[in-house]
Formats: sequence, C-alpha cells, structure tokens
Amino acid sequence: MTPRSSDRPPAPAATAEWWRGAVIYQVYPRSFADTNGDGVGDLPGVTAHLDHIASLGVDGVWLSPFFTSPMKDFGYDVADYCDVDPVFGTLADFDRLIARAHQLGLKIITDLVFAHTSDKHVWFAESRQSRSGPKADWYVWADAKPDGSPPSNWQSVFGGPAWTWDARRGQYYMHNFLPEQPQLNLHNPAVQDSLLEVARFWLDRGVDGFRFDAINFSMHDPKLTDNPPLPPGGPRTRPFDFQDKVHNQSQPGIVDFLARIRALTDSYGGRFSVAEVAGDHAEREMQAFTRGEGHLNSAYGFLYLYAPTLERQLVRMGAEAWHGRDGQGWPSWTFSNHDAPRAISRWAGGRDLNAMARMAMLLLMTLRGNVFIYQGEELALPQGEVPFDRLVDPEAIANWPRTLGRDGARTPIPWRADQPWAGFSTVEPWLPLDPRHVDLAVDRQEADPHAMLHVTRRLVALRKSHPALVRGEMHMLESDGDILCFERVSDDERLVCVFNLGHEPAPWSPPEGMQVVEAVNLATPPRGALPPMAGVVLRRVAG
Repeated sequence: MTPRSSDRPPAPAATAEWWRGAVIYQVYPRSFADTNGDGVGDLPGVTAHLDHIASLGVDGVWLSPFFTSPMKDFGYDVADYCDVDPVFGTLADFDRLIARAHQLGLKIITDLVFAHTSDKHVWFAESRQSRSGPKADWYVWADAKPDGSPPSNWQSVFGGPAWTWDARRGQYYMHNFLPEQPQLNLHNPAVQDSLLEVARFWLDRGVDGFRFDAINFSMHDPKLTDNPPLPPGGPRTRPFDFQDKVHNQSQPGIVDFLARIRALTDSYGGRFSVAEVAGDHAEREMQAFTRGEGHLNSAYGFLYLYAPTLERQLVRMGAEAWHGRDGQGWPSWTFSNHDAPRAISRWAGGRDLNAMARMAMLLLMTLRGNVFIYQGEELALPQGEVPFDRLVDPEAIANWPRTLGRDGARTPIPWRADQPWAGFSTVEPWLPLDPRHVDLAVDRQEADPHAMLHVTRRLVALRKSHPALVRGEMHMLESDGDILCFERVSDDERLVCVFNLGHEPAPWSPPEGMQVVEAVNLATPPRGALPPMAGVVLRRVAG
C-alpha cells in the first residue's frame, strides 16, 4: 500500500448526508476519454472532462474500477486493490483527479469489488500453493466429490460450473463469475480485515464513498449445499438461470460485514456507501443491507436496468418497496449503466429516442432516492451497435446472439463531431464508435439550446431546487391506462408528476389550481390529453 501523502489536498467539508437525494454521474473510465493514444480511456481523460460533468449540476462521480487488473472482466477482476492499472494511469493521476473534482464541488465514489479478486492477485497465488499456508483459506476451496465432479451444483454467472479444478492444491476453487475471478472467503475475519484496510487506503486518499460491486455474492454457504431449481419459466440463456441461488450468495453473514464497513466509513465523516444487488432476491437483500443506521447508506438493484419496457407498475413497485417506513434504508435508482443495455433503446419501442430520453430523465429526477446518470444519458446516446467480431464482453461472446451483452452500453463517449473517433481518442478505440453517436457529440449539443445536454442540465437543476424532489415522500396516485401519476411531498411543497408512458395521446387534464413547473415533450399545455412520452411536474398555485 502507498502511504497517505501529507501534501494531498483535503476533501471539501463534508455535509453528513450530502448523498441523500443526490444526483451522481457514473463514469466508465475505459470509454470516457483517452489522453495517451492507446484507444482506451484513462484517469487523465476523466480529469480533463470533469468540467463537463460539473456543468450538469450533479453532486458526485462514481468511477468504475481502475485498479490493477489483467482485464479478463475489464477491471472487475482486481489484481491489486491499492494501485492504478497502467492502462488508466497512476496513483498520482488519481490524486489529481480527486483534487480537481473537489475543487469543482464534486464528490468521488469508487467501486470496490469485495466478492472476488483476479487469479493474478498475490493473495490467490499464495492461497493456491498449499492447504496449510497463511492464506490457505482466504478463498473458497473444496475437495472433489468421490467421482471427481465439483463439490456442489453451483453455476457461474458467465456460464458453466462455479468451480474450477486446481492441480496445485488438488482441490476445486469457487468463482461466481469467470474462472479468473476466484471467490474470496469472507467468512474468514482476516480477509474482512484486509478488505477494510483497502477501503481505508482509499478513504485516506480522499474518496467520498464506495459502490460495492455484487456484494450479495460475497459469502457462500460453508456446507456447500446444492441450490434448488427455480420453477419453470422466464428466459434462460445460462445454466445459472435454472437455479435459485440461495447457497452460493445471499448469506446472512453479509450484513455483519457491511456493519463493519459502515463503522469505518462513519469514522471519516460524510462518506457514502451504496450496494449493487442483483438476483432473484435483490429486494429483500437491499432492504437488509441498508436497514437502520448500522449498515450501508443505500442500495440499488436491477428493477429498471433490465426492464424491457417502462411501465407504470415498475415505478409503483419501487415506490411501494421504498416508502420510508421506520428503520428502512434509502434507495438509489439507475436506468442505465455499464452492465445493461441503454434504457432508451430498451424502452422506445420504435418511438423517437430523443423524446424517450427527455421523458426518462425527467422521471429519474423525480424519483425518491439517490439517482445515477450513466455517461452518455445526458446526450441521449442509444445502445451502441457492436458487430460480433468486435465483441469483448465474455458474457456477450458466450451467449451470442441470445443476449445483447454489455459492450453496446460501453462504447466511447463522443466529444467532438469533427475529430477522428469523435474526439474520444486519436486511434481506433477499444470498442467501435457507433456512427449514430457522432451527431450527438458534446460540441454539437453545446451549440444547440434544445439538445438533450441542455435538457439534462435543466432537469437536474429542477430536482436540486425543489426539496420535495430531493428528500420528500413519494405517493402513487390513481391513474388510468398508460398514465403514470405520483406526488412528491415535503413540509414546504407538494408536487404532482405525470407521465404518458404509452404510444398514443392519453386522456388527462391538470387538476384545478395546478401550475406547470416543468414539462418535456409537451407541444402545448395539456387540454384533455397528454401526448405520448410527455412528462409534467405541477405545483399548486397559492391562494
């Protein structure tokens, strides 16, 4: 580990709950901006464009992994938690990034991947040497069954058994993802202690919080009990999809580890922690991981991320699950990220993508909880087209063509339409630039006052200027057909938010005494009908 530098600039004064209701911008560094001409985005590229992020009015930036890694899963296979991979730069580059972000009033949130490491991590190299070494039980090892088959029926997310044979130890090791991502044994207190030291390393460098990747995968059933099958139904592209994953993840001991994390982050003051939780029991786990004041601050799942259509019931499910009962944590919401096809491509259904982007952004800004904007959403980027011979995502390659994979959401950000590769790099990028994205480049949108970039700034400002949207309660209102209607309420104001999620105009008129505060895709004031993909925020007129 690198010691803390005494001349490193301190973080801005922390407001204890700055994150409650915050808007956070996700950066996937590989695809944000390349400054050294290797076709891969890097930390200096992020720093160079922090002014763009700050101009959106957001509160902070979540950086996807930039740690030392062989990149089998593009940084989510960590070989050194406390250093920067050379493809992204250096620790000094990170220090400059965080210093500039803090100058701009932006918080920095980094990913921590605590369920597994790379097989190139020194911990794993030592663990596989023998069954009796100091780190022998830092990973999940088990003997073969008498017939040589794996210790349990557990399946990996990326296809095939969640076990790989290792001749060095004469045992199988577990991996919920790629074989190159061996599972850490978080039942071991020494492993937990070392991971907490990793968090402390980055806290000492000035980070303002952490997003914990796949944290519900971080513990297993020590008895190695077989998973039961799921009932028939639903899309199944992998053996993983056939099982109810109750034994290789979702273990009760996870919440105790999260309590240790919370105690550490609270000791620094004003730090934020958010869990990523995917899977069949995500809602239950998110509630447990954020319950009370002793666990993580927030959690998000995949309610919207994998939804093929945007429907009223989807919003109702989220609002009712996170209604603010005593002891309940605080939710986070995201419509797109580096793991899911971009929302507007999933939800447009043949309609205008830019109109869908405007409505989706207004909806996101009116939800109760923290909200994440994924890079490119402020530009209305559709899902990038990536031909098979350019795919790099192991899941996409393994399941082609049944799943879209993740590459289409990770294509480069277009900065300047008149430059090669839209200003992302001076050479061919690691993923192809979708030609449709060039016309949506930042420089062109800056010059067009009606562009999505300016709409995003306006809608973020809307959220920040209304206490009811930042921290207020959310109540679903009765509505018919494709109309979604809810209110956001604080001590000082009551706002009504209305959306037409359908393809056709829908009957609706504003209630008496209500004034339009914000609207998108609304050609004229509503008089008996709301146009498709229109969104309106109303406030009661005094008097």
